[in-house]
Amino acid sequence: MQDQDREPVVEICLLAALVDGARSPEEQAQFERIVARLGGIAGANGSASLAESARRLSSPEARRQAYEMAVSVVYADGEANDRERDFLRELRTVLTLPDDGAGSLDQEALSLAEAPLGTGEPEPDGGRKAPRALYASQGGIPTLAPDSALDNLIKKQALLTGALELLPQNIASLAIIPLQMRLVYRIGTDYGQQLNPAQIRDLLGAMGIGAAAQVLDGMSRRILGSLGRGLFGSMLGGTVGGTAGAAAGAGLSFVTTYALGHAAKQYYNQGRALSRKDLATLFRKFRLEAERILPSVQEQIHQQSQHMDLPKLLDSIRGGPAAT
Repeated sequence: MQDQDREPVVEICLLAALVDGARSPEEQAQFERIVARLGGIAGANGSASLAESARRLSSPEARRQAYEMAVSVVYADGEANDRERDFLRELRTVLTLPDDGAGSLDQEALSLAEAPLGTGEPEPDGGRKAPRALYASQGGIPTLAPDSALDNLIKKQALLTGALELLPQNIASLAIIPLQMRLVYRIGTDYGQQLNPAQIRDLLGAMGIGAAAQVLDGMSRRILGSLGRGLFGSMLGGTVGGTAGAAAGAGLSFVTTYALGHAAKQYYNQGRALSRKDLATLFRKFRLEAERILPSVQEQIHQQSQHMDLPKLLDSIRGGPAAT
């Protein structure tokens, strides 16, 4: 992407994120952090014109990338509503994209947004774990004793989502959300909980990791390159750009998925009795734990990205067996 294309693409992505007006306080806070990191792009307050932003794009490739990223943001938190579909139709028009290619991209994103949570695999212990005792961990925050099967599953899925961030295809980032949701579903089922997508998205929001904001954050790193900074950019070597930007995105996805899985495990073990404040605190605790682990697994993340079959993975998310 040319430097001159970065700002209009960011504006288009932010307009896509804001178009439905439906954001929880936690997700709104995350949007504001992203906007601040992007330097207060005009689209954040609605002052950018979609047509003007599109006009400033320098090439058909840049226009295609802008549309692909906007679609990823729109479908991050599920099926597009009427306002979002109208936005994408208008965007296709102002970008002068052919209907055939754009339509297939929409269908790809929709198929991931509607991916089933269950995998058809039998759950351990008949899907009914008895609650286990809590013990006080470092810092005085109660947590669960280790569970090797679930802990291994959480780590594997965290590595997988990190590896997806290293792939060049933008659609790879959109696959992270359904993988995280499937992980939470599997953990909940293991503790006898019957969950639907809305409940899982609400859990993500309570932890401050709303789906659309996650995708927008990943897109901002892809767009801005050396001008952007990931949430963990300083930990991973300073300004995010090029290889460093990909590493920051991979690190953030690993950390987020790891913390989400372990927080969900404790939440469902306690019968979903934790408050939103307690959930956010628990998520921060496990995020710090994941940050400590990250340096030791970065090579694993890189190796997994080198051998990943993305089409096969996407097929598995749409209804095949769980990705590992």
